[in-house]
Formats: sequence, structure tokens, C-alpha cells
Amino acid sequence: MKALTIWQPWASLIVAGAKPYEFREWPAPRWVQGQRIAIHAGARSVRRAELADLLNRLASDIAWTTGLRPEIALPLLERWWRAPQLLPLASVLGTAVLGTPRRSGEITGEFGGPKDRPGGNWAWPLTDIRPLEPIVPAKGAQGFWDWGGSDA
Repeated sequence: MKALTIWQPWASLIVAGAKPYEFREWPAPRWVQGQRIAIHAGARSVRRAELADLLNRLASDIAWTTGLRPEIALPLLERWWRAPQLLPLASVLGTAVLGTPRRSGEITGEFGGPKDRPGGNWAWPLTDIRPLEPIVPAKGAQGFWDWGGSDA
């Protein structure tokens, strides 16, 4: 199974169902679209400034710029702000089906932003999320990489 490494808190937000898209500067390759992939939390430490930025934006009229579902994301981010060590690092957290990428400007309306903004990064839809219990420690890599663990 292919895996994708994502920094925290983003990886945990995906597995929790709070982040329905992964955003990248490039479209996901066609060969992986429609496939189940592993969601891997990278080894990089959580940056409190990033947590603070997300909390501030979610509490404002630009919440849509986060690409998050606030009703799910806010309680998690508040907990992680108090205890960032709760976010696992260097581990596969779950799996998801990677859909057909769309320009991020096409999906802003889903989050309360202006509809059909031109351009932007690529939004990779992630559906059929399956958290792993327990999570599986793994080193990870840039881009898509092969993970030999359970397919959840």
C-alpha cells in the first residue's frame, strides 16, 4: 500500500474526519487516485504557532481558509494546544481512499468561503477514513512511499 507522510496536526485531523482534503502544489498522480493509502504522521515536532494560527482562524470570519470542519477540528486543536504531546509522530494513523484532485479554489464554498475562486493548490479528497487501532510506528518518506502494514 502506498503511504503519504503529513505533518501534525494535519495527519490527525484527516484521520479524525476534520480535514477532508490534503492540499499540495501538485495533483496526485493518476496511478494512486481511487486507491487506499496510508496516512502517516511525520516525525517533525508539532509547532505551537501552527496550532495557534489554526485556532485563531477557526474562531474568525476566515475559518474557511483552514479547509477544516470546525465542529470536529476545534475541540481537537484546543486539546492539542494544551497537550501537543498527544499528537503521535512517525506513525501510520489510518488509511483513506484518495479521490480525484481538484483545484482548491473549486472547493472553498464547502467551507463557507467564496465559491469557485480561481487557481490555488490542489485539493486531494480523502474519503472512507479508517483509523488504525493501535497506530503503527513507521519512519516515512517524502512523496508516496511503500508501507507494508495492515490495509485497515
